[in-house]
Amino acid sequence: MYYILITSAGRRVSLVQFFKKELNEKFTITSKVFTTDLNPALSTACRISDGSFKLGKFSDSNYMFELLSICKTNEIKLVIPTIDTELLLYANHREAFKKEGIELLVSDLPLVQIFRDKRLTNQFFLEHDFKIPSLLLKNNLTYPLFIKPVDGSSSVNTFKIEHEDQLSKAMLNNEKLLFMQYLGKDEYEEYTIDLYYNHSGALKCIVPRLRIETRSGEINKGITRKNELIPFVKERLGQLEGARGCLTLQVFLHKTNKSVCGIEVNPRFGGGYPLSYLAGANYVQWVLREYLQNESIQWFEDWEENLLLLRHDAEMIVHEFDY
Repeated sequence: MYYILITSAGRRVSLVQFFKKELNEKFTITSKVFTTDLNPALSTACRISDGSFKLGKFSDSNYMFELLSICKTNEIKLVIPTIDTELLLYANHREAFKKEGIELLVSDLPLVQIFRDKRLTNQFFLEHDFKIPSLLLKNNLTYPLFIKPVDGSSSVNTFKIEHEDQLSKAMLNNEKLLFMQYLGKDEYEEYTIDLYYNHSGALKCIVPRLRIETRSGEINKGITRKNELIPFVKERLGQLEGARGCLTLQVFLHKTNKSVCGIEVNPRFGGGYPLSYLAGANYVQWVLREYLQNESIQWFEDWEENLLLLRHDAEMIVHEFDY
């Protein structure tokens, strides 16, 4: 039997459905997709999984002990984290879980540490021949500019500042905020690129997704593109020590000179990955093949170009719910 666990499942209904579909189609033996959340009863993804468990905040001292207990009690062999704030903790415990026969799908700690700190990420981009937005000194600001935290997630505490009077003292005094050149849509196109790395850190697929519209940091309208970003990324990041599974790379592509500015890397399944999956880049199946069956993954580029994703709100109704 193959039992897997998706943590902090929240609203990630599509990801849970993809794993359930691929397990059912790929494996004839009993397979289940479990989930965790702070409040599973209020999570749509937990509602459609094969079973869910309440798991506290990652900052709780017993978080990993509880996670390990859930995995051992339910014979779970593969754990898929979904939010940035968990990744350092998971990377720190990956080898301990592996000794118990449980695979945490997370990149190695040194790489996760780089991508959780935007200052280190900027250095990473420069070392791999990407451009980055210019960093601005607080005593010499030009407008418009963009502010983001060094360790942020989901676009929380990010601001576009058009004029000086929009700046607060709290912003200026916050040492965790970076002040950067603003890259406008008149000059740049914004892309999230879904990358798949095998367990040896070899890049096996690249899917650029043009971000037409976003909501809370996730793509709301987007389209797959086969363009110059594919050879650009393949040349520079074709082998990345410690990378594992799906990584999402965010870049800005200049419309005329085609220069590429690196923005951030999230070493996990991104919120917009469903578009890549529906285009044929089946990272979900590759994870199952690699980590449950020890199969090799080959380079893949036969995914559908110009596939448009339009997201909408939907409802789930639970009758006689006692809250």
